[in-house]
Amino acid sequence: MTEQASPLMQNLRRSVVWSVASVLVLVASSIGLSRFLETETPAVSLAVDPFNVDALIAEISNVLNDSNNAPDLDALLAKARGALAFDLADARLYSVMGEIEYRKGETDEAYELFDQARKLSKTEIHALQRSITREIETGDLPKAVGEIDILLRRWPDQFPAIAQGLPAILSNRAGYQAVLTAIRAEAPWRASLFAALGKDPKGLDTANRLLLDLAESGAPPRSNELSAVINGYIRQRKYQTAYRLFLFSLTDEEQKLGGYIFNSTFEPGFSGKPFNWQVHSQSGLEVTFAPSRGGGGATVRFLNMPVKNTALSQYIELPPGRYKVSLTASARNLKLPKELFWSIRCMDPASEIARFNIPEGTFNRQTLSQAFSVGPAACPIQLLRLETATIAESWRFRYVGTLIMHKLSIERLPS
Repeated sequence: MTEQASPLMQNLRRSVVWSVASVLVLVASSIGLSRFLETETPAVSLAVDPFNVDALIAEISNVLNDSNNAPDLDALLAKARGALAFDLADARLYSVMGEIEYRKGETDEAYELFDQARKLSKTEIHALQRSITREIETGDLPKAVGEIDILLRRWPDQFPAIAQGLPAILSNRAGYQAVLTAIRAEAPWRASLFAALGKDPKGLDTANRLLLDLAESGAPPRSNELSAVINGYIRQRKYQTAYRLFLFSLTDEEQKLGGYIFNSTFEPGFSGKPFNWQVHSQSGLEVTFAPSRGGGGATVRFLNMPVKNTALSQYIELPPGRYKVSLTASARNLKLPKELFWSIRCMDPASEIARFNIPEGTFNRQTLSQAFSVGPAACPIQLLRLETATIAESWRFRYVGTLIMHKLSIERLPS
């Protein structure tokens, strides 16, 4: 038995009784000109080619989006229905008619048209957006998440609009499970999700929970996702939570690199996350990591150019006490017009608690060290960084030569 069409669809089909001959009078030149005009000036495009459905949809959309004038909804609906004569299977036409009915308050008819648009094209953007809104309003969050997944796979640039509703979805048990299922299935928008939650103070704990759940699945957290959430906690001054999440994220291999300074021998392949090495690119130098077992470490090659600010940095967490920071380094023809030094700064409140300079010249595996203290006053997080004393990038202050840092470590001294 064939499915009986609804009265609305039957009326639409009956309204599409047009003369085919009228379509045949079109000439190729007018169609081409109409296509050229349809985006910027749809009204002109329609004047050239009255059967240009793209231009008609653009014109109706412009009228509906004009907040300064109240549209004649019945007239717009008649235009959209008339266009079905030229393309009965264009999902956008049903979506436009659905929006017009929605604005008229005819929600049942509107959603019937949105559903028809979805039957013709699963990714019709406006029908999808309205369907997602309906599912959220009715509490069918798993279905809403499924439609969000369809939308974002086809229209990834729509994520910012969707992101606004995700915290509410994630606060619901069923919604949370649906999102977790989607990102476990490697939804392409999962990185955007963690980036958005990392910037939302209310979304951080939910993001942390998602990371923990992902760690037990076949789709574990990625470095950029962890970084987004760790950085979010740092911005909110939740430093201990940020550091715990970093420690949790370490693989068995990475845990071997632990200490007051993570990866103190600059092994390659482990940089990226906060509380790990951050390489700051700039035109005046190159930084590379090489395995320590081959005598490598971090090599900083200066390119006879001015160098300003930071080359390497890492967040560290030192409890109150006395410490010694030590660097074993080699250099070749190192010329430093301004100081090059390692500093340790308290981040909150901001203050410098240690600094030691790198000498000029050529030397082999020289050890430099500096004692310092972290006082009992609040200093929950520190920033370790290699930087220059250059203030202005003047060509008078050009850095030349190569510095190889074999190991940089911090050890606690007896009280």
